[in-house]
Amino acid sequence: MTSNTLLHAQNISKTFKDGEHSLSILNDVSLHLEKASTLAIVGASGSGKSTLLHILGTLEHADSGTVECDGKLLNTLSKSEQASFRNKSLGFVYQFHHLLPEFSALENIAMPLLIAGVAKRVALEKSSKLLIRVGLQARANHRPSQLSGGERQRIAIARALVNDPKLVLADEPTGNLDAQTSQMIYQLISEINKETQTSFILVTHDNELAAKMHHSYILKNGQLSKLNLGE
Repeated sequence: MTSNTLLHAQNISKTFKDGEHSLSILNDVSLHLEKASTLAIVGASGSGKSTLLHILGTLEHADSGTVECDGKLLNTLSKSEQASFRNKSLGFVYQFHHLLPEFSALENIAMPLLIAGVAKRVALEKSSKLLIRVGLQARANHRPSQLSGGERQRIAIARALVNDPKLVLADEPTGNLDAQTSQMIYQLISEINKETQTSFILVTHDNELAAKMHHSYILKNGQLSKLNLGE
């Protein structure tokens, strides 16, 4: 990897087996991401986009291939080392946000810090700043059920950023949102990328959103290639 490389995945393959049947999802997929850049992966449902994202984030194992991120060869780390790396260097955003319903917006943002053992006062103070950054300081004490879909996703983005990750992995972050709210989420991601130099990899069905990233690819038949906007 060059000094400007954040992530380099090489020859990633993954096959799912069900009894005598097997389905090849990823076939020698390689991906390169520079620091402070944004990248989108599009593809049909079941094409393996989320599987690839999970492999990049050490949430799932590839059958073969390597993933190097921030100078670490992730597939050689132990499970505890991978968990530590995820907590310190990666942020995750999901389509269904995965906020904890019994906690407030502020507490949800702070959760990764609290899990890491950061003092509650320090965690909440840092989370408050992120709450302001995503424009939801007035919703600090609201629980997820009291927030709109767009507000919940902005809280999820703030939670992903609370540990100052080098890279945020987002799985269909606008999948359940209307066009106007989706544009708001894109704008937030773009601003954060420019302000903090945080890199983003997005999995999405939205070609229009993908085209706004620095790099965009399509995953089809287990292969990754540059996105042709006519597809």
